Amino acid sequence: MQAFRVSGTAPFGSQRQKFNIDLVADSADDAEHRCYSIIGSRHKANRRSITIDTISEIDPRTSSEPRILDAFRDQIAAAGGTIAPVAEEE
Repeated sequence: MQAFRVSGTAPFGSQRQKFNIDLVADSADDAEHRCYSIIGSRHKANRRSITIDTISEIDPRTSSEPRILDAFRDQIAAAGGTIAPVAEEE
């Protein structure tokens, strides 16, 4: 399994907005399919209306997405922790 960052635009409500989503997938094709599935189920968007601009493999330590951190927690701990800045709690 690898970590991917998918970027594009999709209809959220009455307007189109840009999105970035970090996913755990086997390949870039699998990441694309999972992105369509997640955005379609959350926002009732058809696959035809979702435009994916880039799919890139990322270092799991740079993500703040809980799914990524959970899937790669052993690798992240072995490498010395996350690289992503942690937001302060108020």
